[in-house]
Amino acid sequence: MKRARIPVILLIALTLVAMLPATSDYRVSSQQVVKNAILEYNAQVALGQISHSGKRQLVSGGAINTYLEATGRVAAAVATRTAAPFSRAVEPGSGSITRRTLGCANVFHGQFNNIRVNQDCSFRRQAEEFIAINPTDPNNLVAGQNDSVIGFNHCGIDFSFDRGKTWGTMVPPFWQFQLPDGHTADAASDPAVTFDSRGNAYFTCIIFDVAAAANGIVVAKSNAAFGGSFFHSPRVQAFQEFRAVPLGVVASDNNPSIFNDKEFINADRSLTSPKRDNVYVTWTRFTDTNSPIYFSQSTNGGDTWSAGVEISGANAAICTIGSGGPNPNACDQDQGSWPFSAPDGTIYVVFGNANTPLFGINQVVIVSCPPAANCALAASWTAPVKIADLVGTHPIAFAPNAAGCPVGRQCLPPNGYRAPEFTSITGLVDPTNPSRVFVTWADFRNGGAPCNTLNFATSAPPCDNDVFIAVSTNGGATWGAARRITPAGSAQWQPWSAIGPGGEIYVAYYDRKYGDCEFTGCNDITLSVSKDRGVTFHHFRITTASMPNLVVANNPVQAGFLGDYMGIDADKFGAVIVWGDTRGRGGTVEEDIYFARFP
Repeated sequence: MKRARIPVILLIALTLVAMLPATSDYRVSSQQVVKNAILEYNAQVALGQISHSGKRQLVSGGAINTYLEATGRVAAAVATRTAAPFSRAVEPGSGSITRRTLGCANVFHGQFNNIRVNQDCSFRRQAEEFIAINPTDPNNLVAGQNDSVIGFNHCGIDFSFDRGKTWGTMVPPFWQFQLPDGHTADAASDPAVTFDSRGNAYFTCIIFDVAAAANGIVVAKSNAAFGGSFFHSPRVQAFQEFRAVPLGVVASDNNPSIFNDKEFINADRSLTSPKRDNVYVTWTRFTDTNSPIYFSQSTNGGDTWSAGVEISGANAAICTIGSGGPNPNACDQDQGSWPFSAPDGTIYVVFGNANTPLFGINQVVIVSCPPAANCALAASWTAPVKIADLVGTHPIAFAPNAAGCPVGRQCLPPNGYRAPEFTSITGLVDPTNPSRVFVTWADFRNGGAPCNTLNFATSAPPCDNDVFIAVSTNGGATWGAARRITPAGSAQWQPWSAIGPGGEIYVAYYDRKYGDCEFTGCNDITLSVSKDRGVTFHHFRITTASMPNLVVANNPVQAGFLGDYMGIDADKFGAVIVWGDTRGRGGTVEEDIYFARFP
């Protein structure tokens, strides 16, 4: 009896199929259609296809812009605007390009030199920035930003060994990490970086599939010897510096009804803390009904991470409506968490919450975990405490507009940039008195006519949006009244804060008070400095010239997004600041990251 022969061509085909890797599109293509429901909902809001109301929070702008682009709908959004040719008019005071690195460097000279951080020579967007100072070497800085240099929105890393005079730049090693659907991630957003007390750096982003459900939060490490010049696997192993995997995994999901968003990272740098060099990540875990704050920690240098636990808790006195869970007093309509620690090891997390009865009248809330407790357990965290109202009654875009303000988002005309009161809340502990805790934020409580119609189309400047500080002298148990840092009559938004070793407070923010910017939409960066624990502030203009307004007419691709936060850190020498700047190369109006030192 003869055996049937398999044709040679078929044998070759079967062999090739067998050789396909498990992560190939051939094996997982059936999962491509399972889109993330959270991203899809936000995209339809941005396109004006559905209305968004109530207390439900929205996903960060970087993730949504990426999703719109990836699903071929950013063109639809732009087409409804009054787009004009890309402007190349030379901006006054744009300066000349100086070659300082292997990229396209630039410096705007002034009292505080404005130094370009990212070295991308294209006109792709860089925005939403972060910075950290190495506590063992003040000359060593690491920054990060949303970065489109390799397509879509990813995360970029920048490093300096001369306190910011010159910079190198790269992308993190996140693209070998396999999501639970078998894919590597298409995109990333919301970069954050920290150093531990020994000079090891940790970098994190949210990573996700743009057309599928999978998403997660991962962490890469740069050992102290490298100073952030490259990042590698946190796992201690042979030839660690040559390995990108395994990464530290904070969260990883493949559920269309879950999206992990707006993660921030911080390490306990205190030499006296019982939790020295623990690394913490907090983030917003979006579901179909709510968005609580989650926490995870690593006690072994970023290698492994505790299971995420919900820490936003419940409080019947302050969280009264809008809960999506079984507890009617859960504080679970949240966004914009920020973790920070005290010298004794206490961990604080501050965030914005919307479980409140009035539209636009939300609240700044804080929770904490004591030094002796295991913070990986939800039961170790205190009940949430209200710090102050968070007033978000500034204008909302209900339709596409020439300023570029995304539909469903709140902006301060004539700018189309979001005024993200939820995602620019930060907290500090006074190192000279650990019982003294500071929190800063911006809101619209002083806003009035003609900027208070709630409708972006019928509102106009001046828009009195302000930056505030509140102080607790008993470890966050109770809080003093909110105090305004900024002057009345103009818009200041998106603050970020840092504290020096002597208790000096530094707060940087976008500012329209210079020249006619309140009415034309140009803006600057101001740094407010307090040497008396937040009682009085002195103000310094950091930008050498005002940044032009980024709108549909001069850049329809980047209009409408300047990020949800900016970056600042401080040490005994002062503060270092990074921000998204629209003074583009060659006189264009486009977004890059700039840096300045104070003093």
